Amino acid sequence: MAGIPEQRCEANADAEAQGAAPAALGANEARFMRRAIELAWRGWGWTNPNPLVGCVLVRDGRIIGEGWHEKCGQAHAERNALADCARRAADGAADAELADDAQAGDPARGHARGATAYVTLEPCCHTGKQPPCTEALIAAGVARVVVGSRDPNPLVAGKGSAKLREAGIRVDEDVLRGECDELNPIFFRFISRKTPYVVAKWAMSADGKIACASGDARWVSGPESRRDTHELRHRLAAIVVGIDTVMADDPLLTCRRGGEPGNQPLRVVLDSRLRIPEDCALVRSCAQDEAPLAVATCASVDDPATDAGAKAQRLRTLGVEVLRVPQDGAGHVAIRPLLRALGEKGIDSLLVEGGSGIHGAFFDEGAVDEAVVYLAPKVVGGADAPSPVAGAGAARMAEAAVLGRPRAHALGDDLKITFAPAGAARVADHTPASRDALGATAPAMEGGDLCSPAS
Repeated sequence: MAGIPEQRCEANADAEAQGAAPAALGANEARFMRRAIELAWRGWGWTNPNPLVGCVLVRDGRIIGEGWHEKCGQAHAERNALADCARRAADGAADAELADDAQAGDPARGHARGATAYVTLEPCCHTGKQPPCTEALIAAGVARVVVGSRDPNPLVAGKGSAKLREAGIRVDEDVLRGECDELNPIFFRFISRKTPYVVAKWAMSADGKIACASGDARWVSGPESRRDTHELRHRLAAIVVGIDTVMADDPLLTCRRGGEPGNQPLRVVLDSRLRIPEDCALVRSCAQDEAPLAVATCASVDDPATDAGAKAQRLRTLGVEVLRVPQDGAGHVAIRPLLRALGEKGIDSLLVEGGSGIHGAFFDEGAVDEAVVYLAPKVVGGADAPSPVAGAGAARMAEAAVLGRPRAHALGDDLKITFAPAGAARVADHTPASRDALGATAPAMEGGDLCSPAS
């Protein structure tokens, strides 16, 4: 049974191997880069499969423009910062001549001339859904670019910084690199391996039960933990559950953020024999365009003359995507082919919500990058009450999955615990509630340290 694999940003690993040293920080430079990081977090949940990026423009020690990548397909952080710089000039932050210039031609041209751009990720130099950010920075006359993370995308990977240098722009790299890397473990994983970053999540009682022996599981965790789960649904591109969970609970699995808009993830049901009820909440909500749904099955669905084929056709008519995936040795949906299929669809991240058999399958395959557990102050008891992870399991304790270093903080009456390899960034630590708690003065527990009740 494999544990959580070590994760590294390959681009940064290469820099370390070459002995690259972070640039020395001036008195205010850490402050400007941390402001760029703060801006980048505002894209939480909206940029997949693009990275979270923030940019701050500074001249003479003063911020003259700010921006972040707000949504996939929209302008990148650098162009948003340049546009903000132009707006400030047009609104009277600059002299009248510059304000007049802002009304014609490129609105960013000239206003950022001589400025320093603090960017959390190496600027892109290729055309995708947006034009290259390097061209915008060069055209704006920026004198210096300070880069946090290096971009592992082969289309960028060092080429963005090189283009800026070729244009005579000074580039300083690896500034607050560790903090900038924490923004994008999902992007680094996906762009390098083309399969989703996987977060396994469950709520359990203090004695390790996810439900009573009767099957009742509402609710194991408290309202704060359930709200936090919706933030993870908002951040990650897809959720996966097993067909047994669908049959037992009829879940909706949508992102509900208390009145705030949320990015609805692709809901994926592992259903080897295509048993999903056509009138279940998942299918109904998909038919009503509330949230997308895919069913991964091993059944032969290509021939509409068969029962499975006819059902697949009806599901597709309702908007459901039916994915044919190879089966594993037990006749269930094979995890690795599933991850490859999702990656080909551009799904960069996956929240595994169970049940226990699905969690077991992912752990058995060593396919979990991070785990998050909501531990409730309850004791369920009962030998037949289910635990979070089933699957084949370990035959000996030495073969047990090793989750990595724990980090924990109080979340209402519950304890939220995240697991990842030492030094790895954790997606689940950056939900709004966790960022507030872990940014507090009271220390969080990590690797055996004490956990303050106020953390």
